[in-house]
Amino acid sequence: VLDAQGAMTTQRVRVDTPYPCPPARFLSEVDNLCTELPRSQRVSVGFPGMLREGKVLHVPSLSRLEYGGPQDPGLAARWHGYPLSDKLAELFSVPTKVVNDADMQGCAVAKGEGFEFVMTLGTGVGTALFNEGLLLPHLELSHGAFRKKLSTDLALGNAARKRIGKKKWRKRVVEAINWFDQMLFYDTIYIGGGNAKHLDDEALPDNAQIVPNSAGITGGVRVWELSTE
Repeated sequence: VLDAQGAMTTQRVRVDTPYPCPPARFLSEVDNLCTELPRSQRVSVGFPGMLREGKVLHVPSLSRLEYGGPQDPGLAARWHGYPLSDKLAELFSVPTKVVNDADMQGCAVAKGEGFEFVMTLGTGVGTALFNEGLLLPHLELSHGAFRKKLSTDLALGNAARKRIGKKKWRKRVVEAINWFDQMLFYDTIYIGGGNAKHLDDEALPDNAQIVPNSAGITGGVRVWELSTE
């Protein structure tokens, strides 16, 4: 729970993602999680997928029967088109905003100075774009072909980091940063997520900044100001 300035007023509560996790189970887990927290006046939700007008278009991490497994067509179909914003608003009974989790993290760190790019490194790779402080519509930039027909989501994800080792993984991250820059010509890139701590600051470009993973929570206040949806 955050105050109006974005400071945490309670300890963070977390649970492991259950698998499989269809929409009904997701709502149940969120409901159980919130019973440990005091009542709030509004709710911000960072969701690991693509949403449009509050409905789920694509959510790779929750479309698997087990962690790291292949996507299950049946589970993916149950998520596609699911009215997540409406369902969560019904659950919480307070104003609720649902955005991509990388967008949420970006809202905590974007400074409103030119064109800013956010890349989160965790189970996969998330991205967010800001122009003069305004959160732009979400794009799944990490799912495009990157190297040897692998997307950045697969090439830099946690499974790849464990498989190839930290040294090679770091080089891939720098390669991906340069690859994104050739497409986006951003002024600043912010790198967050749970695996950002494994990077070498000195190997990153001058316009790159590593940001704390807690931004994924603290962005829940500013998202109401910066989001256009």
